[in-house]
Amino acid sequence: MKMKLRAAAVVSASALLLVGCSTTGEGGGGEAGGLVGTGSGDSCVIESPIKVGAALSLTGAAGSYGVSQQEGLELALEELKANDGITYELNVEDDASEPRQGMSVMESFVADGTSIVFGPTLSQTAEAAMPVANDAKMPVMGISTTASGITAIGEYVFRDSLTEAQVIPQTVDAVIEKFNAKKVVVMYSNDDAFTESGYEVMAETLEGTDVEVLDTLTFSKSDTDFRSLLTAAKDKNPDAIIVSALIEAAIPLVTQARELGIEQPIVGGNGFNNPKLMADAGAAAEGVVVGAAWNSASDNPENTAFLAAYEAKFGSQPDQFAAQAYSALYLVDAAVRSNCSAERSDLRESLAGLKDIATPLGAVSINSDRDAEHPAVVQQVEDGKFAVLR
Repeated sequence: MKMKLRAAAVVSASALLLVGCSTTGEGGGGEAGGLVGTGSGDSCVIESPIKVGAALSLTGAAGSYGVSQQEGLELALEELKANDGITYELNVEDDASEPRQGMSVMESFVADGTSIVFGPTLSQTAEAAMPVANDAKMPVMGISTTASGITAIGEYVFRDSLTEAQVIPQTVDAVIEKFNAKKVVVMYSNDDAFTESGYEVMAETLEGTDVEVLDTLTFSKSDTDFRSLLTAAKDKNPDAIIVSALIEAAIPLVTQARELGIEQPIVGGNGFNNPKLMADAGAAAEGVVVGAAWNSASDNPENTAFLAAYEAKFGSQPDQFAAQAYSALYLVDAAVRSNCSAERSDLRESLAGLKDIATPLGAVSINSDRDAEHPAVVQQVEDGKFAVLR
């Protein structure tokens, strides 16, 4: 179910095309009544342009994720030009992978009448910035924030990204069964909310199994040399190494592990789900297992169309972060059209009621905690591509 809308905006990382929207107070989002239209669904007509914002990590530790997210939003916006009735204006700002910058960006969106904001990219930045949006009663949707407790920030906070608690247990169980794993070493970055949350779910999941955790090794998200830690892990002779890390750490970690002769499966969470893993780690990435919220090989019609359109526009295959961003704009469109309003309070109510919206992620519903529910997947790198673990 793809609803195509008309969008008269050109996306950039630093500029916003402003046309005919003025700010109101709390719960607003435009001129008084200007964002409430007539009709519903495909017949919805809203006279004022609808401002949507994105606080993305275009630079900093999560820069590669933010760029993918921006591309996903650009593609969705381009596709939403087909139908008359609604005009979207998108402003993408760099949160620089930093909480303070994320707060500043969110404050600017609150002030300019934006109806909803996507992001920030990292959970740690979101934990600082999303309360700004919630306090102003402006909806915000996480499109990669998987740490626990994000939507508990407040009733205006949503996300279409599955939590680590939804993905990691399925991944760990699949690895135990596939590789008959009896003993593992766990590694994680202990200075980032996303990776710390991932580790906590990994530890809790492993506690519920008969698998022995031989050691738990920590590192910084900015580290690039893992040889001493990997040597320590190798000496334990585990059946698998389970890692919670951002892609910038995952690539050298996987590469160095293979250089040291570690042949056991390396298992990663959502942070590993990026084509850069294969592009930069090359043959070293073969066999890596990745828990994911999106199956790149899914043949559902929405995903097939998304894959083809993304490659045609950008000349490469998308990652999970592009897919989640792309899907988020369609979810917002479905919510806006459901009651033909982009006023902040109305949009919050419409988002909370979304059920079984067809997207590249699968059929997405928003549950009572304002978290997305849709199928998860466990993948393994085969011949330089993610394939479903069998």
